[in-house]
Amino acid sequence: MKFETILEEANGFGRYQIALVMLLAIPRLTLPCHFLLNNFITAIPSHHCDISHLDADWILGNLSQEEKLTVSIPAHEDGTPVSCQMFSHPQFHLLSNSSSLPEFPLVQCQNGWEYDNSTFSRTLAKQFDLVCDKKGLNQASGTIFFVGVMIGAAFFGVISDKYGRRNMLLLSYILAIVFSAASAFSSTFIMFATLRFLTGFSLTGISNISVVLSVEWVDTKHRTFVGVFGSLSWVVGNMLLACIAFLVTDWRMLIIIVSSPLLLAAATWWWIPESARWLIANNKPDKAYKYLEKCAVYNKKQDFMSKIKPETLINLMNVDNPDHSYTYLDLFKTPRLRRLALFTAIVWYGVSSTYYGISLNITGFGLNPFLTHFIYAAIELPAKILIYFCLNKVGRRVCQSGTLILTGFCILINILTPTEYWTFRTVIAVLGKGLSEASFTTVFLYTTEIFPTVLRQNGLGYTSFMARLAASIAPLIMLLEDVPEMIFCSLAILSGAVAWLLPETSNKRLPETIEDIEWK
Repeated sequence: MKFETILEEANGFGRYQIALVMLLAIPRLTLPCHFLLNNFITAIPSHHCDISHLDADWILGNLSQEEKLTVSIPAHEDGTPVSCQMFSHPQFHLLSNSSSLPEFPLVQCQNGWEYDNSTFSRTLAKQFDLVCDKKGLNQASGTIFFVGVMIGAAFFGVISDKYGRRNMLLLSYILAIVFSAASAFSSTFIMFATLRFLTGFSLTGISNISVVLSVEWVDTKHRTFVGVFGSLSWVVGNMLLACIAFLVTDWRMLIIIVSSPLLLAAATWWWIPESARWLIANNKPDKAYKYLEKCAVYNKKQDFMSKIKPETLINLMNVDNPDHSYTYLDLFKTPRLRRLALFTAIVWYGVSSTYYGISLNITGFGLNPFLTHFIYAAIELPAKILIYFCLNKVGRRVCQSGTLILTGFCILINILTPTEYWTFRTVIAVLGKGLSEASFTTVFLYTTEIFPTVLRQNGLGYTSFMARLAASIAPLIMLLEDVPEMIFCSLAILSGAVAWLLPETSNKRLPETIEDIEWK
């Protein structure tokens, strides 16, 4: 008898599993809100040098505000004021449209900036006077957050396999609540960056553990459903972020609002079960039996559990050394597992790099950032529905490889399309965004099915580390001139080719031990 047999007899997709997926959906609502929060809190409003101090000058006192701007601040070709420079002395000859007279040198803004508050009332740039470092602010802040996510992935991967999924999930809740709330009250940019790093570190536990817990509690034929539709909370949270950011234009309040689901998640943690698979693999059959019994009762299958004894559960997985503490090194000690670890790392890197490369570019398509972000988020819903049917029909490998390669081709089409065709470019970008989301949905499910129970969180932590490494580098790639899209395109196609080398896992039982990988 295998563990899958017991789970199926206890109804591997009954009310117990549905309730678990719903409870884990609550904290996952806040994940996209934080992962893509930089699109809004680091936005740079239209601005120019503050010239109010020149009102005291009797020479300018009789001029209109428009005339003051003309003589004090240089203009771009389209007539808008330059953002970060002003004339060292008033250029009165500009009032008569004469450009023959010599102009004084330009200097940096002397008295701060004036902002257009029609879109954002307060952002980090305005709060900490960082407006003249537009790219540096946005990309550095995003990189710092994803470095925290990257380190958190490694940390929670190890301790979740060692101390259990449930307890580490609670730790992740508590840390994320504390650090995200504290970041909203940052008094300096350094303080904010540090707390955003710690917030990213904490949120990774929610991201990884919730997926593993969901998959480990359902039977084989419903893993695809739980893996795909359990992630719909990401789509909902992503669309809500655009709506909330449109209504709440103060960065401090925005952080507080998008973090609030974590409070409800912490309150409902008491109903989250520990993974019975993990308990059995770690020589705790009595606790596993209690959770399985509770599952059977909740699913109205309690009669079956009377035939099972706690002491028989330990033999289900054939764990030779249940007291062994597994680490990331175990991923590379045996040949087949080492091969899987290397290939999945490349795939995760490509998936994450292309997803965030597209998601963080919401200003280059002729639409306002709120609408672009909402469209990017909305396309994820049909993408998830489509990938659900594809995963069941053609399997994990084809879907993983296909979505990545097609994402790469969408990026390539946008590279070759002139920027004036922004409508067509937007349509292709949205299609690429949907495909990249489909590849992300697939890789989470695929990875949990590839690695054995004794190393599942380690495996997901390791691959998630590679994904967050890609996410932290993606903003820096976007600082490069002309080549970012080509880099993302190449990564998508390369990782798609590597995905074809992974084994198919559709409709196969989850591996429990390293021996299941090496000798199957």
